[in-house]
Amino acid sequence: MIRAIIRAGALALAAALAGCAAPQANVDYTAFRESKPASLLVLPPLNNSVDVAATSAVLAQATRPLAESGYYVVPVGVMNETFKQNGLYTADDIQNLPPARLREIFGADAAIYMTVKEYGSTYQVINSTVTVDVQASLVDLRTGAKLWEGGKRVVQASDSGGGGLIGMLVNAVVNQIINNLSDRSYAVAGITNSMLLSAGQPGGILYGPRSPHYGTQ
Repeated sequence: MIRAIIRAGALALAAALAGCAAPQANVDYTAFRESKPASLLVLPPLNNSVDVAATSAVLAQATRPLAESGYYVVPVGVMNETFKQNGLYTADDIQNLPPARLREIFGADAAIYMTVKEYGSTYQVINSTVTVDVQASLVDLRTGAKLWEGGKRVVQASDSGGGGLIGMLVNAVVNQIINNLSDRSYAVAGITNSMLLSAGQPGGILYGPRSPHYGTQ
C-alpha cells in the first residue's frame, strides 16, 4: 500500500517536473541516427553516493522508460545472472568490460552506462529533502562510439508545515522518518530515470524502432 501511494505521488511529480524541463543545448544526434540501435543493455550503475541501495534502486527502474521508448531491453535478471556466472559482481568491473565483449555475450546493439552521483534523503533543520542525481551515456557495442549522454537531478522537498519554528522542526523530523521508512528515494529514482531515459525529452534519447514515433525526432 505504501509503495502504491509513493508511486502515485511520484508519477504526479514527474508530470509536473517534465513540464518545466529545459532543452539541452547543442545535442548532436548524428551518430545516434546512423547507429539505429534496436536492442539495449542497461549496465549496473556506478555509485558515487553514500547510500549502498542506490545502484539496485536505479537499475531496477531503468529498463521501463527505455522499453516504453521503443527499444528491446535485456532483462535485468538475465543480465545479473549472466555476469555472476562469469565472476563479475561489481558495477566497476562490469562497466570496464570492452563493448565488443558485451556485444558478444548479450547480442545487444548498445549499452546504457549510468552513474549515481547523489541518492537519499537529507535533514536540513526545518526541511527534509530527497535527492537523486543520475548521469547516463549510450554506447554502441558494435563500434564503441558514444551515441548520447545526459543527466538528471531531481530534488523533492517535504512540506515544512506551519506552527512556527517548533512546528517546522518537528515536521522536518517526521518527514525524515517517513523518507527512511517508506523509501521515498526509490520513488524519486524512478522519476529521475523516467525523465532521463524516456524518449521525447529535451536533449534525451531518440525513439526506438518499436515506437510509433520512431524517426520523428
